[in-house]
Amino acid sequence: MAHSYLLAVDGSSGSQKAVEYAIAQAKLSGAEIVLAYVIEWSPYAFNTPEENADRHKRREEELERAKTLVVSPVATELREAGLTVTTEVQHGNTAKTLIEIALSHNVDQILVGRQGESGLKSLLFGSIAANLVQSSPLPVTVVP
Repeated sequence: MAHSYLLAVDGSSGSQKAVEYAIAQAKLSGAEIVLAYVIEWSPYAFNTPEENADRHKRREEELERAKTLVVSPVATELREAGLTVTTEVQHGNTAKTLIEIALSHNVDQILVGRQGESGLKSLLFGSIAANLVQSSPLPVTVVP
């Protein structure tokens, strides 16, 4: 990609503000968008084979639900704005996985809303935006 942004979304109002910002910036610069949603998922669980099978099924259902409810509507909005969009939905540690997606797509910058849907969790453990700012090797724009 010549010039591109990773746009991280989670379906929240803060995420929608990042979408609006991404549309404006991409139109100005001619950038392409990699639209990403990460479902928090820990690989560290000690389960029986039956529990692992059930967990895999739930994981696949969550990925499909995220694509349908969060990613597809935003991808449509971006495409209707005339932008080129690639989508990624993955499980993992959110900040780490977003960085991995950004690096694999060779994007120039990560765009994220300041407030997501995590609420109390972010107060206790820190926000995704803060984690990205602290750990990303790429520039991160946090949209207020």
